[in-house]
Amino acid sequence: MTPDAPTRALAPDVDPVRFEVIRNALLAITEEMGATLRRAAYSTNIKTRGDFSCAFFDRDLRTIAQAFAQPSHLGSLAHIVPRAIRAYGPERLEAGDGILINDPYLGGVHLNDITLITPVFHAGALFGYVANIAHHVDVGGGAPGSIGVSSEIYQEGLVIPPVRFVRGGQIDRDLFAMIRSNFRGTREISGDFRAQTAANRLGAQRIEALAAQYGAGPLAHYLEELLRYTERRTRAAFAEFPDGRFEADMRMDGDGVTDEPVRLAAVVTVEGGRVTVDLTGCDDQRKSPTNATSSQTYSGVVYVLKCLIDPDIPVNDGFYRLIDIRSRPGSVVHARHPAAVAAGWEIAMQLCDLLFKALAPALPDRVVAGTKGCVCNIAFGGINPASGEYFTYYETIAGGYGATLSTDGMDAVQAHFQNTENAPIEETEANYPVRILRYSLIENSEGGGRHRGGLGVRRDYAFPGHAPSFSILSDKALHAPWGLFGGGAARPARYVLNPETAGARELPSKITFQMAPGDVVSVQTPGGGGAESPLERDPARVAADVAQGKISVERALSVYGVVVDPVTHAVDEAATLAARTETLP
Repeated sequence: MTPDAPTRALAPDVDPVRFEVIRNALLAITEEMGATLRRAAYSTNIKTRGDFSCAFFDRDLRTIAQAFAQPSHLGSLAHIVPRAIRAYGPERLEAGDGILINDPYLGGVHLNDITLITPVFHAGALFGYVANIAHHVDVGGGAPGSIGVSSEIYQEGLVIPPVRFVRGGQIDRDLFAMIRSNFRGTREISGDFRAQTAANRLGAQRIEALAAQYGAGPLAHYLEELLRYTERRTRAAFAEFPDGRFEADMRMDGDGVTDEPVRLAAVVTVEGGRVTVDLTGCDDQRKSPTNATSSQTYSGVVYVLKCLIDPDIPVNDGFYRLIDIRSRPGSVVHARHPAAVAAGWEIAMQLCDLLFKALAPALPDRVVAGTKGCVCNIAFGGINPASGEYFTYYETIAGGYGATLSTDGMDAVQAHFQNTENAPIEETEANYPVRILRYSLIENSEGGGRHRGGLGVRRDYAFPGHAPSFSILSDKALHAPWGLFGGGAARPARYVLNPETAGARELPSKITFQMAPGDVVSVQTPGGGGAESPLERDPARVAADVAQGKISVERALSVYGVVVDPVTHAVDEAATLAARTETLP
């Protein structure tokens, strides 16, 4: 697209300067909402890791603007907000109200992700809605953190239908008390709910001020044009994709209850500036937590398609309306009530890799090799021996990103729509009764390639003086992240109880168990797949990886055909040429 193409995409009656001012004002409002939520939150998961998102919707419940936050949440909000408001009844809403929901079967995702929706009124008339969604560290259920092996939704925690949580700007004390009584760790949870309320209050004030500045009618006209503008640019971007039918399938680990792999299958059809993703070939839903709601599936699909087009194209309803997703109710990507869905993001994460794999022949220069491919949910909790109070901790662990035809995959990052940040050891140990014994990159975990994949990480947990319940909801222990166009697969995940001891035991990727005193859990995430033959990698870059401890001298030779001095890390060019010549077919 030429540099002036975005301006040409506007309607003739739209002032391009005012259009950009309004578009960026809306984005700034959602970003300010997020900053408010983060500063006011109590839990490490929200205030430090940033596990939340904010957005603005018009009165017709169409996504208008989103903060740069969690793509997993943002795609889901496009489902949650319309369904929640329609179920509650927009005619019942008043200024200062706030509707709370986490019901997976009314547009929601897993129960920990709780959404608050606030109507915006101007001059007494409904103008739109602001919303935020945040991952609460616990919502009740059978396992601390509400992340455990379960077989139906009722075991996973408190299901909240659309209810008026805020009335006249004030939290309903009775409802709040009922919710808190079902959750572990009430101090953090109370603070996080109040932070969500504050964020929406600010967002509503900012949107109302914008309507007052421009007038509700003219502003609504610009919102409509923003959607049309996005649709025109998205259609043009999709038109650059080669028309055709592209498909792939893959296997996940067992579902946490059985060892039977979960099969995912996708058929992507591109035609005339529209994209259809058919997921009807995926397995039936499981009596386990390894099921995704339609909203989680939607998030994964739209994330991938947005990655493949101009990053400057806004994400709103104008983008979403050009994507058709077909899924089969009662399948693992479109679970029906009362299926458990705590591990639904694991499915959505794997769908991202699956779609990149399917589209690799069509868009080889835009896709990535297999990433770490798992959210890697970790939760533990019990009685804090220092305070005597119940505690719950939750985080997700980074891993390796897949390589592309032009770049190495990044080491130790969250993958795809999982845009959360690192939880520092110092903060974690200061606030929770846990000791992190090890936190490091995993040597030799990358997928080899002309461009290598990223490295996974290892994080070991110990609990001096107590033995909490521990849950892992992850994947990729049995199926390694794949390489791209001749690149190598990465090292798969490992989950080990008491590593490097005589009693070491491999754990499955989905498990809830009671630890014994002195136990240590080692979480070792996958690397990312490589791109193209590792024998084509620049020997100097291989030597640099050896010098940094990312790969061993032995792997440099066996995978990359590069002979590196173990002391000086210099490349023996003659020996390397001989090794590569001998290895080449």
